[in-house]
Amino acid sequence: MFHFIGEIDAAISTASLKASSYELCNPVFIEENNFKTKSISHPLIEDCITNDLSLENNSLLLTGSNMSGKTTFIRSVAINSILAQTLNICFAEEYMAPFFKLYSSIRITDDLLDNTSYYLAEVLTIKELIDTSKQDNPCLFVLDEIFKGTNTVERVSGGKAILSYLNQGNNMVLVSTHDIELTEILSKENYKLYHFTEQIDSNELIFDYKLKNGELKTRNAIRILELHKYPTEIIMDARTTEEAVFASSVHTTLG
Repeated sequence: MFHFIGEIDAAISTASLKASSYELCNPVFIEENNFKTKSISHPLIEDCITNDLSLENNSLLLTGSNMSGKTTFIRSVAINSILAQTLNICFAEEYMAPFFKLYSSIRITDDLLDNTSYYLAEVLTIKELIDTSKQDNPCLFVLDEIFKGTNTVERVSGGKAILSYLNQGNNMVLVSTHDIELTEILSKENYKLYHFTEQIDSNELIFDYKLKNGELKTRNAIRILELHKYPTEIIMDARTTEEAVFASSVHTTLG
């Protein structure tokens, strides 16, 4: 009786969703390692800005400014992948992909009771992804800001190695990052580059939340400090250091 009531309840909920005003479609599942979606959205965001994404035998490396929508977008793809494979619906105009096993490393936290730091928690989570990456069936790995709990050099080095390892066989990886160093490295290893960005108008940051091809060309972290009235001394010091670090990194890359 409990199982029967549960099935009826789930069926009514699904039917109600299909009868709603949401833009919905039925997924198309394919054997090839390709992914294509049109006007995909996040079901919990009111008036969500939709985006298109097309990947053919490659993975996604997503860069973008702070608050520009990187994490929300990869979550949107992950959520719709789950809905496609469970309820046979997607919040999109079109959805075509393999039937994935989905694994994510997005919302990692430390655990005082378990004596686990943020970095160790992330290490253990990503180890699970690595262990499952050799399965025969396609896997979709969704990662947000990989290894942000450690220093820049080791974060980029370790992140590159792991993302290269996961992006093998019939697996697909969706990763968002602030580390622009990864864009040049992974673009040579079958990662397709996309980004989100912003405009500044009347001392306000304006985001269009539209996915764009290529790598990010702008930065806004210090600008956000300035817009929130941080002392001028801090802003000037930060920009001086930023220019010195950027010049040093360019020199190292050219060297």
